[in-house]
Amino acid sequence: MKEYKKRIADQILADKLEAMGAVLIEGPKYCGKTTLASQQAKSILYMADPDTKNQNLAMAQTNIKRLLQGETPRLIDEWQLAPQFWDAVRNEVDKRSDDGQFLLTGSAVPPKQDEIFHSGTGRMSWLKLRTMSLWESGDSTGDVSLGALFRKADSVDGVSSINIEQLAFLTCRGGWPKATLKKSKKAALIQAKEYYEAVYRYDISRVDDIERDPELTKRLMRSYSRNQGTQASAGTILADIRANESDDLSENTIYAYIKALKKIFVIEDSLAWNPNLRSKTAIRTSDTRYFTDPSIATAALGLGPEDLINDLNTFGLLFETLCIRDLRVYADALGGTVYHYRDKSNLECDAVVHLENGSYGLIEIKLGGDNLIREGAENLQVLANKLDTSKMKKPAFLMVLTGVGDYAYKRPEDGVLVVPIGCLKD
Repeated sequence: MKEYKKRIADQILADKLEAMGAVLIEGPKYCGKTTLASQQAKSILYMADPDTKNQNLAMAQTNIKRLLQGETPRLIDEWQLAPQFWDAVRNEVDKRSDDGQFLLTGSAVPPKQDEIFHSGTGRMSWLKLRTMSLWESGDSTGDVSLGALFRKADSVDGVSSINIEQLAFLTCRGGWPKATLKKSKKAALIQAKEYYEAVYRYDISRVDDIERDPELTKRLMRSYSRNQGTQASAGTILADIRANESDDLSENTIYAYIKALKKIFVIEDSLAWNPNLRSKTAIRTSDTRYFTDPSIATAALGLGPEDLINDLNTFGLLFETLCIRDLRVYADALGGTVYHYRDKSNLECDAVVHLENGSYGLIEIKLGGDNLIREGAENLQVLANKLDTSKMKKPAFLMVLTGVGDYAYKRPEDGVLVVPIGCLKD
């Protein structure tokens, strides 16, 4: 049996199967959707199997109910090859008394909406699978639990073994499951490059059957890489492309390409957080630009670990993308969402983890170093003092999330937590 590293999403999937008739697992290609689902499936239909694909497609047209027969939960892999599965599954769930009947997985390319006639409300649940966090890949010690901080943040105690060289490698490797199983660093780094190549050569045109220019896709993804962690508009990205690689483009074209990349989960921007403030302050509502995995940015820019170490400014931006990825994975387990805050005075907070019960934590992301940590802590204090805690809860914690650093600790002067990413978990 192939080696399987447990995912935080394993329990999320089990909970959804207990509650709902079917679960659709979505996310970027190669992030492990089928492997995750197969751990809990009791029978599997591989729609894309070359030996049976044609007969499966024919059966889907004539007697799709037969393809749904099998021990449950039944996994329909690459279900989007026959979009009629959606309504057939929904109908079958209605007829059966038990939940946990079906799992649907496939490439991140969604089916055409005109081929689906029911939303799936009340029958279907959605699970977004991301690339692996450092805790899941075995690179974080997991000494500090994000969930525990929401319950009690009086102190932290954790140790990280990630140094600057290892962090640069992890940023370039990304969280692709296959890469985390590779013994050779060279082989692991190839995974991200292959993913990037598949996106610009093929996947971006598959999303809606519109042929798109691979070279323009490459240029756009390079610009997006340079703008990680910013609120760059389509116009700003367009200007960046023109400045670095002259071309006759329009903002509408940029929007169309960005939209396509979002549909296949290459891009996942961070929404703006809108808290209650003591004074009237205009909050910037633009989304913050992020790839779903930092390795996409390094691959697009043609950077390796040594390049990042030699350019700490770029390293810092891409490290932020890594942290946002991990925080999203951990927040998913807590039923939370990761936001970004920025107001008209340019006061920023890199990440706000907000739970459904109204609890939230404020997080600044810094590569490391005493000066940057102090700057991040002071920034968090300024924001915390702006919040109107008569209308919302106080922050559960204030945290500076660092790249390098041996220990997690609480600053005695202000109570801000300093936590290396190499000791964080859900």
